[in-house]
Amino acid sequence: MATTEIDQDAIDHAWPTHYWHPLADGRVQCDLCPRFCQLKPGQRGFCFVRANVGNAIVLTTYGRSSGYCIDPIEKKPLNHFLPGTPVLSFGTSGCNLACKFCQNWDISKSREIDTLADAASPELIARAAVALNCRSVAYTYNDPVIFHEYAIDVAQACAEHGIKSVAVSAGYVCEAPRAAFYNHIDAANIDLKSMSESFYHKLTGGHLQTVLETIQYIHHETDVWLELTTLLIPGENDSDQALQQLTQWVLEQLGPDVPLHFSAFHPDFKMMDTPSTPFKTLQRARKIALDNGLHYVYTGNVHDKAGESTYCHHCGELLIGRDWYQLSEWNLTSLGYCQFCDTPCAGRFEAQPGDWGAKRQVVDLSHF
Repeated sequence: MATTEIDQDAIDHAWPTHYWHPLADGRVQCDLCPRFCQLKPGQRGFCFVRANVGNAIVLTTYGRSSGYCIDPIEKKPLNHFLPGTPVLSFGTSGCNLACKFCQNWDISKSREIDTLADAASPELIARAAVALNCRSVAYTYNDPVIFHEYAIDVAQACAEHGIKSVAVSAGYVCEAPRAAFYNHIDAANIDLKSMSESFYHKLTGGHLQTVLETIQYIHHETDVWLELTTLLIPGENDSDQALQQLTQWVLEQLGPDVPLHFSAFHPDFKMMDTPSTPFKTLQRARKIALDNGLHYVYTGNVHDKAGESTYCHHCGELLIGRDWYQLSEWNLTSLGYCQFCDTPCAGRFEAQPGDWGAKRQVVDLSHF
């Protein structure tokens, strides 16, 4: 599927890519994601950022971002990966899904080049992360799958400086580019939007199976720390049956230690008439997941100290207190064990938590 014709600015910023092949009719097919866009010269793909220039698929957003911010790592959300530390976050524009409920649509659905006003090389981003005392860099706001080559180059530059890489993604990517991408990633939060194929087809324009395969691949075949997020949309994926199906799949396919975040929907983009998620729905979802045997289940986009905090799955004691991304209690040993019963807590922890807090700081990389 193709969209708009490419403009001169995009041609000037074209960057070579790897996952495509020519077709007999003169078009080229993008093989990055299951959309398999088949493009004539000058056409953009569905994601908007990959295009046919010179009979090859190129990336038009390499080195350009919608902006840079320092966030708490818990905002990604990642609760079991270097808690309390700051993460330098950025995205580009475009997306390879068409979620009618997108909460970042101003970035992911952007078709304006002004969105990409901030430019930075991979090495500059890595140096900035070091200077800003960030422990990691996050590819977020829109899906890093579509700026695959840029994200990998940034991750490689960051690794040379001891900076970790974090991906926030919907998991809609083909097998070969998926393996190449996650070879450079340290932690990921994947959106598992529903266990319903009809939900994916109707509300995202994608398909469920690829997402499930990505989640299973990350957990079983890589060393990437994995957490999942489900945005609960009233009337769409919040029934007891839907929640039972989703949480049972997580337990059976991934085990009890993969953290699951239930996040509150607010009316946005093409679903302005859908009401916000009631707080009781999040609590109900969390209870169902815990009752089904998952060890670490969280609520998000609401103020819920109990639902944001981490508890020992063996003795029930509070391990990590959180309040709007601000850490309070810390009852883990230096090895990541419960101080009360010596049960290990799943995750990637350091001897002491970070102290970044809940603040969000916009960064201008031109100063580095």
